[in-house]
Amino acid sequence: MHLSFAALVAAAAVASVVVTGADASTSHRHPGHDRTVVTGPVSPDPVNFGVPVANPWFPLVPGTTTILRGTDEGQSFRERVHVTHRTRVVQRGITARVVRDVLRRTDGSLAERTFDWYATDNDGNVWYFGERTATYGANGRLESREGSWQAGVHGAVAGLVMPGVPRATAAYRQELWRGHAEDQAWIVGFARTVVTPMRAFHHVVRTFEWSRLEPGVISAKLYAQGVGIVREEDLVGGSERFEVVAVRHH
Repeated sequence: MHLSFAALVAAAAVASVVVTGADASTSHRHPGHDRTVVTGPVSPDPVNFGVPVANPWFPLVPGTTTILRGTDEGQSFRERVHVTHRTRVVQRGITARVVRDVLRRTDGSLAERTFDWYATDNDGNVWYFGERTATYGANGRLESREGSWQAGVHGAVAGLVMPGVPRATAAYRQELWRGHAEDQAWIVGFARTVVTPMRAFHHVVRTFEWSRLEPGVISAKLYAQGVGIVREEDLVGGSERFEVVAVRHH
């Protein structure tokens, strides 16, 4: 599916208006009840996390390590995403899984280290409760912690990463801390087959994702059952492209 720049911008603009429109009501409709899911700033109820249902498109199995390789702005990187056995109590007492994401340059130097906090609810929706991130220069020095946030702190609220029942046209916020973290997503459909260096994947969820903090950048992400993200690439406004090369279970 190839879209022109104008079509991509228009599509993202429509989805952005839909998501933004939910801000006033702060409502959430369950993905299984409507073909269009809209989530604005919400505060998930801890009661809904008592018996979590695993989401196949965004699994959070402790001990799983996903390796991706890619490029950005002419540089090559290796990304290691590890679902730890650690948990963190976040907004309103919800227990989130800690996921460590480490990005390294080809010479092995650390480019970025992030700890993300996710929790799956009783309907299989995966929620994002924040991150602690740090970027490093080629000399190994810490450059920035910009982008770090936690739901319930300084007005930040949780976002949805993957609905329990992904459906085309679903639009949702992935995070919201005004001026710091404003990623949004729109499910545009399913890909029959996606070939990666690891293997071919079938019936893959395809999303467009963007942030109002970077209005000129639109990315596409592909989520496969049992793995999660298997490919991500900037469609306009950027040069980032990553693909999965291995998944390990410890």
